[in-house]
Amino acid sequence: MTVTLQDVRDAADRIEGVAHRTPVIRSRTLDGLVGARVFLKAENLQRGGAFKFRGAYNAVSRLSPEQLARGIVAFSSGNHAQAAALAARELGSSAVIVMPTDSPAAKLDAVAGYGAEIVTYDRYTEDRAAIASKLGEERGLALIPPYDHADIVAGQGTATLELLAETGELDAIVVPISGGGLIAGSAIVAKGLFPGIRVVGVEPETADDTRQSLAAGHPVRIEQPRTIADGLANPVPGDLTFAINRELVDEIVVVGDDEMVDAMRFAVDRLKLVLEPSGATGLAALLTGRVAPVPGRVGVILSGGNVGAARLAELLA
Repeated sequence: MTVTLQDVRDAADRIEGVAHRTPVIRSRTLDGLVGARVFLKAENLQRGGAFKFRGAYNAVSRLSPEQLARGIVAFSSGNHAQAAALAARELGSSAVIVMPTDSPAAKLDAVAGYGAEIVTYDRYTEDRAAIASKLGEERGLALIPPYDHADIVAGQGTATLELLAETGELDAIVVPISGGGLIAGSAIVAKGLFPGIRVVGVEPETADDTRQSLAAGHPVRIEQPRTIADGLANPVPGDLTFAINRELVDEIVVVGDDEMVDAMRFAVDRLKLVLEPSGATGLAALLTGRVAPVPGRVGVILSGGNVGAARLAELLA
């Protein structure tokens, strides 16, 4: 493993007092519907509105003072974009963020609000990684990728480290998957602390690149996904994250766009939480019975809540 449980613990020390220690939410109504004791890690309440701040701050904080003075570059559909921009601001650096032209307005506005320069691209015809790499070379910027980086994975794992510190041993943990950084970090922690825990990943039906990759035994690139879960619309797993997840993830399930919306509605009505579609996938997997057999005690990472009021109303109407 290129990332260890100790790496995650070190990341937890770096982000302490900077990232929020988000609450673990319980609901008797949810327990009754699912037939399990469910523990929801509310990363929608994290700084920047998603778990991504954990990894971004951990990675940026490890740069040299000279590199911080030059700045960073990152690419993302929105949540890592916000996290990287915020981390750079907190550490006295500057950020250039490569974002798709169809990013939600709320995410674009937030990135701009953190003081970052935004460079847009067409997600269906252009290569965001190539654009970011070129900008980094031209301007001397450090590339902070969204998932395929050891410091990012370690930082994301701190969410599960906190969850398990509060709940104790769980039978399973359910985690959304895009590039695989969050579930890789979660699996390293979960299996490192409790080897018998079941690690379940959740992807949109139209963006199941990790499920297909694990079935094939190697990373598989799919057509650019189209889904309301813009934060999970990744066409191929990372090399580092795939290697970790191939060893530690037990199962991957998929949910549809309508099922994400139902989970978002449940979160608003019964939990009083605002989730974006990507952040609701784990909850959707439980509510639809995709996680079977039902664990006795299960944790879920609610990964983000970056959805604007107008878009939220549109989806829930």
